[in-house]
Amino acid sequence: MVWKDLKEFTSDMKEIYTSVNRDQAAIALEHFEQKWGSKYRHDVQSWHRNWNDLTAFFDFPVEIRTIIYTTNLIENLNGKIQKYTKTKLSFPTDDALRKSVWLAMGRLKRNGRCLLEIGVL
Repeated sequence: MVWKDLKEFTSDMKEIYTSVNRDQAAIALEHFEQKWGSKYRHDVQSWHRNWNDLTAFFDFPVEIRTIIYTTNLIENLNGKIQKYTKTKLSFPTDDALRKSVWLAMGRLKRNGRCLLEIGVL
């Protein structure tokens, strides 16, 4: 991928996976293919080959879809849990680790983090 194309390419690709439904996503894929198909043929072919798998998340409500196609929320949650568990280099048992994570989640809930608002916690 040419660096100068990256921002526009990813923006056009985002039109596909942020569509309202599969039909709109298919139209966005056609537009994507017309624009980028000659220059990035393999990327477009990959979308076509994996269409059923890549669009499976359209079966879910929009709020859940956002969580599926973005890992930022998960990474954010992992980082906050790590903040509470990093002082321990090891845990004597799996149960001790579970309790530590559970306590960290409780602290996140008490602090009213934005993850609560979308129902992750």
